[in-house]
Amino acid sequence: MARPVPTYDLYGENTGDTPDFWLHCETIPSRSSMHGYEIRLHRHGSFFQILYISAGSGEALFGSDRVELQPFGIVTVPPGVSHGFRFSKDIDGYVFTMLAPFGQLAGEAGRFAAEPRVIQFDPEDSDGAYVTATLERLAAEWARRRSGRTGLMEAYLMSVLMLTSRIWRQTIPADGTGDTLRRMEHLNGLIQQHFRDQRPASFYARELGVSPTHLNRIVKTATGSTVHAYIARKLIEEAKRTLVFTDLPAQEVGLRLGFADPAYFSRYFLRATGEAPRTFRLAERGRLAAQASQ
Repeated sequence: MARPVPTYDLYGENTGDTPDFWLHCETIPSRSSMHGYEIRLHRHGSFFQILYISAGSGEALFGSDRVELQPFGIVTVPPGVSHGFRFSKDIDGYVFTMLAPFGQLAGEAGRFAAEPRVIQFDPEDSDGAYVTATLERLAAEWARRRSGRTGLMEAYLMSVLMLTSRIWRQTIPADGTGDTLRRMEHLNGLIQQHFRDQRPASFYARELGVSPTHLNRIVKTATGSTVHAYIARKLIEEAKRTLVFTDLPAQEVGLRLGFADPAYFSRYFLRATGEAPRTFRLAERGRLAAQASQ
């Protein structure tokens, strides 16, 4: 009988009810060396991981699938995915563990982050060199605990994920997937331009020159969501950002996002997030203040 796959915040440590960090950084050998350089199959319930391999070798295990690891490589692991690693004793690099979903990634980057990936890149390439330097800066920023570190670390993480997703896209064979990505990029631009007007899916389909059914199929393939849910996510992301980083009343936030009825905006936000706008604002500001004081 197969053993159940354990769930951890950090490998080998008991999971508490509430994680006490939003981002954790450590070197790969610091933890793997304590376990004979073998990290057995496990999963993270609410954390996304990025591993950066700068030296040594090994293999990543995703269920029964094995993928070779070499410098310079990036491994990304979404929450809930069973994974493990075997490393050589000369392994080096970093493991970044962060609360998910991070940054509410959409489009190409969201599709990239939705599945476990192992990406090899050329450190001589401009994008690869920037990824390497940014991960080194991220690790240093995490260790030094200086003022303003939270905003900087979030910016570094977003840069790494966006650039790594670009490197990944360049490895995709020309089998029609590229056409889907191009249409998703066009759709993302249209949504960014029109989401406050709350345009229906038929509007975006018409702008893209496809039927609503075909657009729904494209979005479903790329993100796993319907067009309606994909557009709604953008509205909620903007509502969250405005609630946290401005002092506008929730009623005004709703009006700016195309909700003529404040009560309907509150119900819409509650249904999407599980919290009323005011409750979310207070909780999220408290969380950010606690991070800034660390």
